Amino acid sequence: MSEKRHKRRRKQGIDNRLVLGIGLLTLWILAFSIAVFFLFFSGKDSTKGQTDEEVISREEDPAEEGREEKKEPEEKPEDMEEKEDPQSETNQISEETGAESEITKVLLSQNAQETDEVTIGIDVSRFQGTIDWKAVAEAGIEFAMIRVGYRTQAGGEIREDTNARYNMQEATANGIQIGAYFFSTALTKEEAEEEARWTAGYISQYAVTYPVAYNCEGFENPENRQYGLTVSQRTDCAEAFLKEIYNQGYTPMFYASKSELEHDAKWETSRLEGQFKIWVSQYPAAPYPDTAVSGYGGAHAMWQYTNNGTIAGISRPVDVNVAYFGYEASADALNPDTPETAGADAEALMNFQEVDETVTAKETVNLRDIPSQGEDSTVLRELANQETAQRTGISDSGWSRLIIDGERYYAVSNYLTTDLSYRPPVKEPDDGLKTKFQSVSEYVTPKIEINLRMLPSVTNPDAVVAATVKAGEVFVRTGINTDYGWSRVEYNGQTLYCVSSYLTMAE
Repeated sequence: MSEKRHKRRRKQGIDNRLVLGIGLLTLWILAFSIAVFFLFFSGKDSTKGQTDEEVISREEDPAEEGREEKKEPEEKPEDMEEKEDPQSETNQISEETGAESEITKVLLSQNAQETDEVTIGIDVSRFQGTIDWKAVAEAGIEFAMIRVGYRTQAGGEIREDTNARYNMQEATANGIQIGAYFFSTALTKEEAEEEARWTAGYISQYAVTYPVAYNCEGFENPENRQYGLTVSQRTDCAEAFLKEIYNQGYTPMFYASKSELEHDAKWETSRLEGQFKIWVSQYPAAPYPDTAVSGYGGAHAMWQYTNNGTIAGISRPVDVNVAYFGYEASADALNPDTPETAGADAEALMNFQEVDETVTAKETVNLRDIPSQGEDSTVLRELANQETAQRTGISDSGWSRLIIDGERYYAVSNYLTTDLSYRPPVKEPDDGLKTKFQSVSEYVTPKIEINLRMLPSVTNPDAVVAATVKAGEVFVRTGINTDYGWSRVEYNGQTLYCVSSYLTMAE
């Protein structure tokens, strides 16, 4: 092989190697470009982790023009803190959940700022009689749930509690915050809503701070109009009442006993407890605070721990409650009009039968402002025999309600009679001898001239001679005493006395 030919082949080998190198380099660049291309477009839907310059650059890229880009919301600092806090809900992996003891998801009025302070209160109706609210406040009671009305058991009429306005007025005046409850016998959701609207209107002029509760008991009594309703139907009524109360501006609350609430026994508790505060009654052998918590394990905001409480200012046993909440201040009345001053219902503890009859006093009787002879009553006037009054009611406890000149009074029934001709018996004078006379009614005349004395005695200085009567003059003998031989007679309008042996029957 010639030298020239050899050089030509050597040059050709170099060229081939150069072409191969260039080809490999081109393939490497191509592969790198493809990798960068896929990396670039795989992250195009998120800007997280990119610099502002990179985001701006891509937004201005003509290749992206016309393409709608979906962006994730920016993460807030509090979200980051939630992720980092080991005790946050996000980081809690346990699936165990305890029973709620403080409800925060329920419907709450915005009229008063609620606190987590534990407060002690009572619930009352007319069956506690006239309450001395000053004494109740001094006993440490912080709130009162006051019954404002009820729907009748058979007829279904809505009626007010006759002491409700007085109780709301006086409790508030003595610094006790108030709530309210209505005793329902609603058959339908419409009736329950009617009860709620009635309740809201009734309490609107008062500073109702605590919840307004739905109370429904006795539905298993065959005489109750709710007898036969299903659990679901009763719950529908309760829910309708409570939602309407919330719509009217008050915090709703549902009341029932522990046994009724447990396992949805008498109410669909699971439906109610997620929407409303629950008020449970459960009476342990040792009352609060000796028993620290209720035996009811479900969610509840108030616990009625006894129905046999004794509190100064209340003459009857009373329900006492623990509320696991309180309020910074009393709410304002939703109706700015000032309510009329209310008096206590004097007949709250008595069953008066209505009558309409005219009476008079057997002698003289005190007429009082309330049916009581205690220190809480006041004698307003007297009713004498032959004076009349209209009796409109008689109680089982021995009192009569009287009306005189449009005013109402109370008197002990035994001191009254419907016999308007009745006259009181003649009272015997105290002659020191305790002379007793057997009543008679007969005409007599003296056998001889006799003295008629003021007392049946001839030795008592007060037994003065009031008249001298001659034989043949006739008058009436009304009494005879056989032990001492005296007669009681009526002479010229006077009751006088003479020795019986001096008298004889008139012909």
